[in-house]
Amino acid sequence: TGNIPDLPPLGTVSNIEPSRYDAGTAYISVDFHQVNNTDPYAYKTTDNGESWALITGGIPKSVFRYVHVIREDPVRPGLLYLGTENSLFLSFNDGADWVPFQTNLPHAPVHWLTIQDHFNDLLVSTYGRGFWILDDITPLQQLSDEVLASSAHIFEPRPAYRFRSKESPVSQPEDSGAGQNPEYGASIHYFLGDDVEGGVEVSILDQAGEVVSELGRVSDSPGLHRIQWDLRYESSGSPRMRTKVLEHSHVELGDDGWRPAGDGGRVSPLAPPGNYTVRLTVGDGEWSAPLAVLKDPASTGSEADIRAQFRVILQLREEANAVVDLINEAESVRAQIVDLMALVRGR
Repeated sequence: TGNIPDLPPLGTVSNIEPSRYDAGTAYISVDFHQVNNTDPYAYKTTDNGESWALITGGIPKSVFRYVHVIREDPVRPGLLYLGTENSLFLSFNDGADWVPFQTNLPHAPVHWLTIQDHFNDLLVSTYGRGFWILDDITPLQQLSDEVLASSAHIFEPRPAYRFRSKESPVSQPEDSGAGQNPEYGASIHYFLGDDVEGGVEVSILDQAGEVVSELGRVSDSPGLHRIQWDLRYESSGSPRMRTKVLEHSHVELGDDGWRPAGDGGRVSPLAPPGNYTVRLTVGDGEWSAPLAVLKDPASTGSEADIRAQFRVILQLREEANAVVDLINEAESVRAQIVDLMALVRGR
């Protein structure tokens, strides 16, 4: 610490983060709140500790701004995360400037940060006695000035696992300490500039370039967005009943002249492992990024088994659609007969 300029006495070195990109670089956080100094102190060295520089620009001073932890991103050099007594901060330029990164995280003391390398999840432990997980920080690792200056951009998503959910053998109803799993499927991130013209749509394509799922129109507001693909192909259709239920005249048809036949019976094939493409359409422009769907590591079935099963489910979907088409055709005829009967009675 003798090489650190203007370092007050009696501080606690709360965290040392050696860089994975440069052997001579490291970061430290120093806490002085026990001697009534709540200013933020974080330092960086690039010469094995021969000299240090204060890197807290952009962190406003307050009674809750003393630093507990600083962490380096495992994928993008210069991307840093910093936790203070009541906030989380982010730096894209190796600590030269920091921006708040709170979103829905409570203003609690951020005592430790860990990045789960395989899934790119940011884990936060707070002295509010909670653990928080920001699922998938991939877009932060790919965000750049070029992206921010563009009219639209689709980020390359992390691989998505084709997991099968399992229930815990032992669970406690309404357990206040139970965690919450992230939404299932592939997380897809896109960016929109200020001047978006036309609708915004996201589609999933298979290796042959065929659209297998339309995620439909999504948010067209400027900024960064996240949506999920549940790894399902388009479902089979549902019959549209165009006549009232016999002896249940209280069941009304909708304003568009039909009622649903029920919620069940739809066939939704689960995407097999393989390479897909995410396509972002904004007005007349298109952007795309590759997406890998991986097999559940716990699955005992081979990829060949999964594809054989998938082909059977696709056939079932086509047969279900054929039945739906027959029902819709029959209902169309029935509706015409009902209308004709009403017309004849009226005469």
